[in-house]
Amino acid sequence: MTSSPVDTCKFEDLQVDIEKNVPQDVRSLWILNAPEPPSPWHVAADSVLFPILVWGRSYTAAKFRKDFLAGLTIASLCIPQSIGYATLANLAPQYGLYTSVVPPLIYAVMGTSREIAIGPVAVVSLLLSSMVQKLVDPSTDPVGYTKLIFLATLFAGIFQTSFGLFRLGFLVDFLSHAAIVGFVAGAAIVIGLQQLKGLFGITHFTTKTDIISVLKAVWEAFHNPWNPHNFILGGSFLVFILTTRFLGKRKKNLFWLASIAPLVSVILSTLVVFLTRADKNGVKIVKHVKGGLNPISINQLDFNGPHVVDVAKIGLVVAVVALTESVAVGRSFASIKGYQLDGNKEMMSIGFTNIIGSLTSCYVATGSFSRTAVNYAAGCESLISNVVMAVTVMISLQFLTNLLYYTPIAIIASVILSALPGLIDITEAYKIWKVDKLDFLACIGAFFGVLFASVEIGLLVAVVISFSKIILISIRPSTETLGKLPGTDLFCDVDQYPMAIQIPGVIIIRMKSALLCFANANFVKERIIKWVTEEESEDDKGNSKSTIQLVILETSNLVNIDTSGIASLEELYKNLSSQGKQLAIVNPRWQVIHKLKVSKFVDKIGGRVCLTVEEAVVAGCKSNQF
Repeated sequence: MTSSPVDTCKFEDLQVDIEKNVPQDVRSLWILNAPEPPSPWHVAADSVLFPILVWGRSYTAAKFRKDFLAGLTIASLCIPQSIGYATLANLAPQYGLYTSVVPPLIYAVMGTSREIAIGPVAVVSLLLSSMVQKLVDPSTDPVGYTKLIFLATLFAGIFQTSFGLFRLGFLVDFLSHAAIVGFVAGAAIVIGLQQLKGLFGITHFTTKTDIISVLKAVWEAFHNPWNPHNFILGGSFLVFILTTRFLGKRKKNLFWLASIAPLVSVILSTLVVFLTRADKNGVKIVKHVKGGLNPISINQLDFNGPHVVDVAKIGLVVAVVALTESVAVGRSFASIKGYQLDGNKEMMSIGFTNIIGSLTSCYVATGSFSRTAVNYAAGCESLISNVVMAVTVMISLQFLTNLLYYTPIAIIASVILSALPGLIDITEAYKIWKVDKLDFLACIGAFFGVLFASVEIGLLVAVVISFSKIILISIRPSTETLGKLPGTDLFCDVDQYPMAIQIPGVIIIRMKSALLCFANANFVKERIIKWVTEEESEDDKGNSKSTIQLVILETSNLVNIDTSGIASLEELYKNLSSQGKQLAIVNPRWQVIHKLKVSKFVDKIGGRVCLTVEEAVVAGCKSNQF
């Protein structure tokens, strides 16, 4: 049997001995003769899978028992939160409950996360209301406002589905982690300030979201007659909810206490108001909540109205924010459970959820961190817990909505306020400050943008700062000079490892950018030429430094290259050749070597393409270049 030219690996005592008797020219051919990379169309052609068909095969009764208990637990938290978030979105309370029925059912079939709890969330509710109310005033035209909310939900779902279908998830990443931390913290404070209206029973309140306008409205309200009963009732139960949450964190086995506290608060406060007739004494109540299953809303989607374009823009913004929150929540708990979350399929599942939701009287739904954390703590095994939650809310809509008539609005405000401390992560903000100052700039930019301008401005500031950072890094990528670490075959940055030895007559440069393109190609070329020139210039004592004969570009970090990048390499080669110097390329990636071969650049440099830096150096020595 003939021996293979491929390196043979021998495993003895966990040591790997790789034979290096393959000629260097053969190893170079491994790079040059690689097959063509897959086309973008081939990459985009990914099948849509319903994950429930996979995990459903191994589903057992024992798992259902855990999911059933988890579903009931998150339903107890979901019902009061959904009513509160609908109020935050300037919608009637039932729309929050509708959004906790259909979206979780759709996601249970298509979703890839096992723990995530789908439904309305605070930040998206605030974002929708702050943007849509600029087009239609919900107080004067609630029907027209609700129609625009449904239309925005449809557009959000379409955008989210498109992101997943065409693998455009990178667009969501323009909202960096630091920007999201600042944005969510700012939004949490704005949401909290807006709940002062319900907590104090204020009748006339501003529709603006900036902190100055809200504080001004609160200050003016205090100068008018107001009823303290709302605050006493709401404040008492807010203390109760926060106390149970504190106990739940201190003792993990009491997590259920914090989960049911909002529902218990709603029940008890409703009984208090009903028995004492406190509504006759100035306590504001929810009053009528429309019951029944989700009505079909397809006839309320108006594509011929004057605000369609504006609503589509709102849908895009909301789609990105909702996806960012949902994917972040899903990935967090997937990493804890030790499985991989498919980001593109997750986007498609959230998108389909909102498309169908817009047709069934739901507004934008996404993954809720607070409910997902409760779902995980309750021991959920799969998305069946979402189904149990949805069915529980459905039963409540069908039979129990009349019982919510006397629910005080102050309690709804307390439920929302109790969920806000978890959105303000001071520890993470401090960590961002310590690690990366530019990231912290995006964080505080988003935070103050939301607080002092508007939710949209804060979001825009976050995107602009994050995008500016990407552009700055892209157009001015770092490069480093490599030297050989004594006693090893490793070539490392000489600034990071001062003991690394530079080889006389050779300068080895590593490009740290993933892309060599029109934006940075000229900068990289001039940087390399400058380094070569400085290397040959006289030192401080007037002695001439070594003459460079070979320039090696280590391109393992370079993922792709465009025509401008190739043109800059050609100019670099011409410049070096005119000075009698040679150029070698080391370890190019698949797309890079393919384009360099097609453009004939490999032929121009005499085929000096090597697998490792050491091979390039040895090849240069043998060709008597220095």
